[in-house]
Parts: sequence; structure tokens; C-alpha cells
Amino acid sequence: MFKFSYVQSVAGKATVVDKDTFKKIITDTRVKAICNQIASTADTDTISRLKRGLPAFCWHAWFDDGKRKNYTAHPSGLIMIDIDHVDDPRKLWNEIKDQCLAHGALIAHVTPSTHGLRIVLPVPEGLDIEAAQTAYVKSLKLKDVDACTKDLARLSFCVPEEYFLHIDYKRLFEDVAVTTPSLNIAPQAEVETPLIDASQKTDVAEKKDNALTNKTFDETFDTIPYPVLVESLQEMLGGIPAHGSRNNFIFSMAAYLRYVCNDDPEWIASILPTYGEANDKWRRTIDSACQRAQYKVMPQIVKRAIELARHKMAVVSKNEDEDANQLPPPMPEKLPKLIAHLVKNVPAVCRPAVANAVFPALAAHLNGVKFWLIDGTEKEATFMCVTMAKQSSGKSAINKPIEYIVADIVERDEINRKREQEWKDASANKAGNKEKPKRPDDLCVQVLVSDMTNAAFVQRMKDANGKYLYTNLEELDLLKQLQTNGTKDVGKIICLCFDNGKYGQERVGTQSVTARVDLRWNWNASSTIQKGVQFFKGRMVDGTLSRVNFCTIIPDSSQPFVYGKYDDKYAETLKPYITNLNLANGNVECKQALDLARRMSDNCAEEGVLSDDDIYKDLSYRAVTIAYLKAMVLYIAQGMTWSKDIAEFAEWSLKYDLWCKCHFFGEQVKEEKAKENVKKKRGRQNLLELLPATFSFKDAQEMRLAQGLDDSGCRQMINSWTFRNYIELDNVTGMYIKTQQYLDKVGKG
Repeated sequence: MFKFSYVQSVAGKATVVDKDTFKKIITDTRVKAICNQIASTADTDTISRLKRGLPAFCWHAWFDDGKRKNYTAHPSGLIMIDIDHVDDPRKLWNEIKDQCLAHGALIAHVTPSTHGLRIVLPVPEGLDIEAAQTAYVKSLKLKDVDACTKDLARLSFCVPEEYFLHIDYKRLFEDVAVTTPSLNIAPQAEVETPLIDASQKTDVAEKKDNALTNKTFDETFDTIPYPVLVESLQEMLGGIPAHGSRNNFIFSMAAYLRYVCNDDPEWIASILPTYGEANDKWRRTIDSACQRAQYKVMPQIVKRAIELARHKMAVVSKNEDEDANQLPPPMPEKLPKLIAHLVKNVPAVCRPAVANAVFPALAAHLNGVKFWLIDGTEKEATFMCVTMAKQSSGKSAINKPIEYIVADIVERDEINRKREQEWKDASANKAGNKEKPKRPDDLCVQVLVSDMTNAAFVQRMKDANGKYLYTNLEELDLLKQLQTNGTKDVGKIICLCFDNGKYGQERVGTQSVTARVDLRWNWNASSTIQKGVQFFKGRMVDGTLSRVNFCTIIPDSSQPFVYGKYDDKYAETLKPYITNLNLANGNVECKQALDLARRMSDNCAEEGVLSDDDIYKDLSYRAVTIAYLKAMVLYIAQGMTWSKDIAEFAEWSLKYDLWCKCHFFGEQVKEEKAKENVKKKRGRQNLLELLPATFSFKDAQEMRLAQGLDDSGCRQMINSWTFRNYIELDNVTGMYIKTQQYLDKVGKG
């Protein structure tokens, strides 16, 4: 009988498995449904998301209080072998079945991907998990075995009953004698370690010279690199010891490291510096520390060192993220064919901007085409794209591709512009008392100049009879010349554009334009960064900003700023895509695109939760819709054909759009949201509970501000907590630490 555990979800509590529970889990219809979905897709992001919904077994161990951590683990006596990249796992099992059963295999099943085989065997007496895995792999002559299954807390995602190829219920769950197999394993060769001059042993990086065997150990403890953990524990004990106190310091370090190194002196020796102590004395001290009686519960100082290490990692991660966030996400190497063609003649630094900015012009060819959104509503392909970049950075790179995209529309427009002029001339030649000729009803002109009056704009929309108008605005400020309801409310116009709302004007004069139509208008605009931020000021939390697609150009002096040749060949290659857009009609559906939209929505929601960023979450809702519409435009343009590169492009476009919005407007959005938030009366709350076990004075200040409190009272609060012995100051790290007295008081000791 073996004692192992399972979790309902990756972050869930680990519970010991009995026979009935095991059967209930593997026969759960939900498990079967999720695995069917995993087997039917090749998309790694989707597979990863689906797996998180599966329960999982921890074959290697069971845990104190259900906390799935290595330091609370009790080995089960089982070892899991994962064989990856198997075309036919059932065939492989049949080939090795007899040998596996001879070794005492208890479980064998196909993995959720259906391209892997998982075997659970007993750990032979005298071996640890890693040595047992090595022995079994060698004995069974296996290849492509996952080497990351040696962790006691390692999970194995559950599969439905029909995926199981072998289950030994009797030996697994019943109290019967289990004979562990014997495997012939050559002993590991010992490595002679010469004595090293103590003066040369002062750095953590040199610790590996002290290892007495060639055993390998995990590089992290619960995701924390051991060097960071050692450094943190070192700080908790007062820092690097002075000469004369090294031996006691090394003894204390080794005694505490037992709790995170599986009580293994060799493991401790592989990570602990000598601090200048003689090599033989250093090693004897480690062995001595490991021989003393050990408490079962991890000491508080070790827990604090772990918290401090996590804090250090968070600071490093934040700095790395801030550095990485200085640049937008890179464009995929493989682009959809249409996009690759449209950007090929522009300088490399301009391609990400052009790749996004072409969609307003492309979608202007769609007439009456609608798409289902993931919320069940319908939407037309409305795009408003603003290129924000420094002066002389290449914002005009979009002009030539747009010129070729709308060439067929402009050609039709010219015919109607000529007819309109003929009508005007005929009207002008009529005497005042003569009847003027009636204006033709079919003077559809879609591509508008940027300098237009509101009356002309309304007339063009009326003439278009449901078709999209398009304008390439030289400057973003030109939007301000339009008006709705008698006011130049740019925010309202943008919202009406995105939602295809009603727009128009009422006039009483017989010669005046009077019309109210659905607003269908796609446009491009460019702006310097400063002007762009100023333009949207006051419109960042009312939905205006989120409805616009943004792109930018990051100058790079190392890349040549050279344009390619635009000619008849360029136009001919583009023509089939434009034809496909012109021929589309009605509701266009694409299951892959809807699945993509759901995945993008889920990813954004998860990213918002993990980063605790309300601004990101708020901006992502419509950004997902914009990215989905781009995917649908490409789907139509490429002959109603879906491809992986369309999905990759749309996902990149979403991240790129959100990067631009957060980068250019993030701080201003925070300010506007702060002005709109009304302070609510707070109930009594334990402020110390809102802080981690180890925190800085600045952390306490930020916590107070987040709670709507003045940070000027922070010092008095800290002094009060210290006086009551709730916290203590670590003079070495300058961090405050919650005391054991406080933890006992709130039931967390």
C-alpha cells in the first residue's frame, strides 16, 4: 500500500488518495471532456490553459496540512517516469509492458496530450527518486524521458479511465506486502577533493569545488534559486562572519539549510560558501550540524529567509520587467501573407506600426459584413488607428501602402466626384429663377480628404448608403472640426464610430444637408507623443481611449532607413486580397477566430489578475475585439482560409496595442481614475495583515496610501506595532519582521 496525494487544481490543497477517490477522479466526465479538448488542439497556450482545469496526482508524496511544498513532503515510495514525444504510447507500452510489470509497475497511462506515456513504479530500497528514475530509464532503455520529475511536489495531470493502460489497485491501495525490485546500479564514483587554500574560498561560485561526490541537486527551492536563499539566510544571521566566528556561523547556516536541502550534508555543501574557513574543517562542521536532533517544524528564521528571498526576487523581476517594458513586444517572424506583402517595402523599424495601421483602409472595402463577438453580439470591422511617435521618426511610412490599398476605391470615387462637379456646374449655370437640377442620389465617395466640414462629412455618409468612409488624417487634431449634437465632442465621435452609432445634423434650409445615418468611418491619424497624450486628456476613462488602436515607431540608428519599390507588381500581388474583401457579404463566421478571441480574453484577464492591474484589465476588453476583427479581416482577405500565422499576428497585435496604451497613457489613466473614485468609508481592518511577513518602511507607506490613509502616520503606526512587540526591526537588512508573538496571536504561528 502506498500513500500519495492529489489536488483539485494546481494551487489547491493536497489530499491523500484512497481507492474510491481515485476511481471517482478518473471517471469524472469533466476530466474526459477537458482531455478531449486537449487532444483536439495543437496550440500550446490552449493546452496549458486546459490543463490548469484538470485535477492532478502527486505520486511522489503526501504533505503536512495539505501544503504541497518540498519541506512538508513525506515520500510515498513511488517514482513517476514521463516519456515524451511518443507517436503511439499504447504501442510503446505493449513493447515494454512485461519488463515494467517485472519491475513492479503500478500505473501506466497515456498523457493528456495523447503523445506521451507515464509509468508509476515503486522506488527500490536504498535509492532516492532521482537515482531510481535513472536506474529505471537505463533498465527499460527509454528515450525522451522528462528529467524534471524528481521533485517531491511534482504533479501529474489526471486523465480519464480509458487512458489508463495498467492499474494495480491491490498493491496501490490495499495493505499487502510490497516487494520492491532490485536493480543493478553501478555505484557512483567518488571524486577526490583536494584541500584548498582557505584564502581562496570566499565566493559562493567556488562552492562546487567542495562537493565530495558527483551527485546533482535541484537548483531551486520552491522556485527560489539556492544562492538567493543562502544569501537571505546569511543576512538573517547577521551577514558574512568575521574571523573567529566562522565555525559557529557555518554550523548555524548548515543547521537551518537542512530544512531546505532534504537534510542532506552533500546538498548543503554544494551551496554553502566556506567563508574563508579551511575546507576540511568547513565540511566537518556541516556534517556535525546534520547530526544534531532536528525539529520537524521549519524554524521561523528559515521561513523569514524564504520571504526575504522572494522579496529580492520580486525586486529583480520588477526591474527586469521595467527594462523589458521599455520596448513593445517584437513582431512575429512569420506574418500572414497579406501583411508580409504590405510591410515589405517600408524600413524595418516602421513595419510593426504599418502592420497595424493598414486595417482601417483594408476594412473600408467591406460592405454589410458583420462578425459575431464572443459575447454573442454583432460587430462590423471599424478601425481607428493612431500612430504616435517622435518627430521625423517615419510616421509617413504608412502612406504608400494605404495608397495602394484604397486605389480601387479612389478610382470609383473619381468617377462620382466628376459627376458631382458636373451637377454643381449645371446648377451654377442656371439662372436664379430657374429650377436647379436635382443632385444625384448615387454619388458615393468613400475616401475623403482630411480637410472637410461637418456638413460635407454627413453628406458623404448619406451618399455611401452603408459603405464605410475612409480618411487618412494628416494630424489627429483634424478630428476636432467635426461635431455632433452641435458640439465638437471628439470622444463622442470616436465612440459612435466604434459602435456604428447614429450621426448627423438637422437643418431647416432647403439647400442645407439634413441627414441622420449609422456612422461607418475608418481612419488613420498620426501625432507626436506629447500632442497625442494632450489630445486624449480627459478622455482616458470614458471609453474613448480603449476604442482606438495605437501603434508607434521606435527609432533605431543601427537599421538602415530605406524604402522598397512600389510598382505594378506590388499592386498585382495585392489585388486578389482586395478582391476577396470586396466580394464578402453578410455574417462571416470562423470558429478558430472565436476560439482565439476567447483565449485572448482569458489571457488578458489572467494577466490583469496576476499583475493586479485594473488599467490593463479595463483597456483589454475592447483591445481583444480589435485584435479579433483584424484576424477576421485577414481571414476574409486570404480567401476564407485560417492559418496559424493569423492567430499569432492577432495575439501579437493585441499585446502591441496594449503596450502602446499603457506606455503612453498609463500614468494619465491612473490620475483620471483616481479623480473619479469616490472614497468609501472603511470598516476596521488589520493593516499589519495586509503586509508580508518581512516588509520595509516604504511597503508600509504604500499600503497606507492604497487604503486611502495619509502616509504621514506611518512612523507612528510602526512605532506602535514595535512597542506592542508585533514586529521587530532587523538591523542588518533594515526590514521589519512580524514576531512569533504576533503570528501566534492571529493564529498563524
